[in-house]
Amino acid sequence: MSVKKFIESVKESLGLDEFKKSSKKKAIKKLLKKLREKQNKLTNSLDKKLEKKVIKEKKEELHIITIQIKKGEKILEELSSESK
Repeated sequence: MSVKKFIESVKESLGLDEFKKSSKKKAIKKLLKKLREKQNKLTNSLDKKLEKKVIKEKKEELHIITIQIKKGEKILEELSSESK
């Protein structure tokens, strides 16, 4: 048995690959939580009366955060489907 095959068999038997996936999932979930909190704060701040320039900046930031949330959810879904 070659060294690579031995290492792969040990990783598989110990379930080390699953550990990496679960830690990635946790990290992504934390990031998504922070992004959603930021999204809520921006949405609430848009309700206040502000200058047009400030409103435009906040809308752009909100748009970027929304895109990042979608990307994060997609990655999380891919990780979940791989583990099944």
